Amino acid sequence: EVQLVESGGGLVQAGGSLRLSCTASGFIFDDYAIGWFRQAPGQEREGISCIGSKDSSPYYADSVKGRFTVSCDNAKNTVYLQMDNLEPEDTAIYYCAAELSTIHETAQALRVMFPEREYYYWGRGTRVIVSS
Repeated sequence: EVQLVESGGGLVQAGGSLRLSCTASGFIFDDYAIGWFRQAPGQEREGISCIGSKDSSPYYADSVKGRFTVSCDNAKNTVYLQMDNLEPEDTAIYYCAAELSTIHETAQALRVMFPEREYYYWGRGTRVIVSS
């Protein structure tokens, strides 16, 4: 059974940090890249970062660049999203999703993150609340 499980969400004050984890199972981890999305209340889901198992230059949306860092532990089939200097605007449900590496390579060459329709597997999300 394919599973992506997010963890690490919670309540934090503005300026604080959280580290989210996304652990994958049921598929060959190296064949996929992992993207992080978030959906704030009343807003559309937004892609914020993605990384392949061999990426040296992960993608970051402008809204999180310089504050969030994505990393990959291939031995644990886990991708992390370190979120620093959090702002109330970061309040959202955070999802991880898996994109075929062959498709991710094209996105990486274009220095973009493809929309969610290119992602095959999804986790259920973890909630992050940043208080002011």
